[in-house]
Amino acid sequence: MELRVEVRPAAPFRLSLAGGMDGVLRHRGSVLERLLHHGAEPVLVRVAQTALDAVLFGARSCSPEAARYAIERMRFALGVDDDLSGFYREFADDPLIGRSVRRRPWLRVRRRPEPFEALAWAICEQLIEFERAAAIQWRIVAALGPRWVGEDGDADGLRDVPSPATLAGTAPALLESFDLAGSRARLLVRVAREVAVGRVNLHDADHERTWRRLRAIPGIGPWTIEMLALYGQGRHDQLPAGDLGLLKHVGRRLSGGDPRARAGEEEVRSFFAGYGSWQGMAAVHVLAN
Repeated sequence: MELRVEVRPAAPFRLSLAGGMDGVLRHRGSVLERLLHHGAEPVLVRVAQTALDAVLFGARSCSPEAARYAIERMRFALGVDDDLSGFYREFADDPLIGRSVRRRPWLRVRRRPEPFEALAWAICEQLIEFERAAAIQWRIVAALGPRWVGEDGDADGLRDVPSPATLAGTAPALLESFDLAGSRARLLVRVAREVAVGRVNLHDADHERTWRRLRAIPGIGPWTIEMLALYGQGRHDQLPAGDLGLLKHVGRRLSGGDPRARAGEEEVRSFFAGYGSWQGMAAVHVLAN
């Protein structure tokens, strides 16, 4: 069956056709494609912007429940329903990001459809450059990600990110063979096990409770939690202060323009503190410049 839903965005919106370097999101012409899962049920989701004020979601699956779930998750990932009016009002004239806010009111946090995906990829990205981490993520998806097996030949090759259960049963040595450091390979497997058995519930509405449980796991620090919060749980108030782009940007500003300067994480937090509940969105505009 195929379910179609037309959405009128809550704020100015422009569908980005940029795919991720991990290979799970791709575009054909003006249509985004993504394979998601509702439990074990695969769902092929397609998204197109039909007009400046309308976005069409289509989901193909064997059950209406799975189709509805997948569309909901893609709406979340793309930020179609985000009401950013408060952000626009407060920061349209901000000296740092005001010009970007006025010129690009459609800019959104590009989230992950599932919070586990954001958490797993944050672990892969710990302490290494993004391009290397993306290559590791691509290898994980290629080796372990479930593949679309529907009758739609145009969707051949689409894969989803491996589930918590799949990664929980993966030998860390295999993940190391993908260039993931041993400590992070073991951490990824341990976190996947905690999620798979329900000891960590990433869909819990009480995010802080989830974060406390994750912080009890050695190797999970503030940056990993902030990446999960911003990119997997929709928390605009959370700032990944350890992001290299932010460390460089704040370092340059605090040093008077030195291109080699790097700020500390606490300096980044202090720099963005004035954006309050919109720190994550402010960071998106800074990094887009």
